[in-house]
Amino acid sequence: MPGPRGPRRPFAGRRVVLGVTGGIAAYKAVTVARDLTLAGAQVDVVLTEGALEFVRPLTFEGLTGRTAHVGAWEPGEPLLHIRLAREADAVVVAPATANFLARAAAGMADDLLTAVLLATEAPVVLCPAMNDRMYAHPATQANLRRLAEIGYRLAGPAVGPLAWGEGEGPGRLIDPDEILAHAGRALEPAGALAGRRVVVTAGGTREPIDPVRFVGNRSSGRMGYEVAAAAWRRGAHVVLVSAPSHLVPPPGVELVRVETAEQMRAAVEHALPSADALVMAAAVADFRPADPAAQKIKKEAGEVPTIRLEGTADVLLSTRAARPAGCVVVGFALETADVLANGRKKLEAKGLHLLVANDATETGAGFEVDTNRVTILSRDADDEHLPLLSKAEVADRILDRVEPLLSADGAR
Repeated sequence: MPGPRGPRRPFAGRRVVLGVTGGIAAYKAVTVARDLTLAGAQVDVVLTEGALEFVRPLTFEGLTGRTAHVGAWEPGEPLLHIRLAREADAVVVAPATANFLARAAAGMADDLLTAVLLATEAPVVLCPAMNDRMYAHPATQANLRRLAEIGYRLAGPAVGPLAWGEGEGPGRLIDPDEILAHAGRALEPAGALAGRRVVVTAGGTREPIDPVRFVGNRSSGRMGYEVAAAAWRRGAHVVLVSAPSHLVPPPGVELVRVETAEQMRAAVEHALPSADALVMAAAVADFRPADPAAQKIKKEAGEVPTIRLEGTADVLLSTRAARPAGCVVVGFALETADVLANGRKKLEAKGLHLLVANDATETGAGFEVDTNRVTILSRDADDEHLPLLSKAEVADRILDRVEPLLSADGAR
């Protein structure tokens, strides 16, 4: 899922070595270098000789403002591979060709990039890209297993169109946004969410009137998707229960698609028993048509159908018994009046640890925008009033409040 442009966590001020090897997908590395730089990282690009057949150092230098390296023996830099390895907070290789993976798996240091891998203690992310038959070859698969055993992180490949005339298959380099997400996970310091299981709900539920029409709301799902992305980046296993949304799911999450409030209740109840935290960011319908029509309701001259509504299940309340001891629960309250008073009532009535309240009528906040202004309420701390922030930043501020509530024994 594309993130905001501009310096942000965890990239700001961090050093990333971006390795580029000789495959047709090398063109995507240009975007990765740009996006890492825009996110605030200092990017040192290292190109193999094969990469020079597809992209040139000057392109990367123009985007990063830093020297792009090719050879291990640059004048005045007798220990270039050691310097790059020591200064790196993460090493990302995109694309990582079959040839490069074989050399890395064998522990070779026959060029600058493989030498950096041997010398670094930073996390390494390898993004494979090659023909699908090359990827499926037993030798490549053995190399990938060996690299995982060493501790390198493998991101991809994706299934999709390959080089001209080769059709589709596994071997395509994942998209730059996904590479950026994996780099962020590698850069994120280990915290309380690492290894935890987090359930996040997102989007607006739809309650059918007939097979064509529904009662719904304007939620895009972005707030919940950003929370899911941030939790995964912090090392959590994330289950994202999503009502209909046009957004691309964040990489790494376990996606469960639902449509109605009842389907969301069932999905949350199923995921909760093993959850360490539940972040209920979805806009769940409070009402639904009591008698949805089996066929499309036809428009008749002079007649307007009457649609009788009934209440839906309260997901937070109805799944309370399924919460394991110590599960941290975060609710959301989108209000149009008495925001804090109504939020406080919901916090207490539904047994929440935190509640995120905001005003749907405020410009730049609420539905269908990339920003939000919220107040975080809690059981035992002062209200935290946040300024207008991107929803990605809001997600991190929420998780900053969740992490202290997690301990070896769960929530306080």
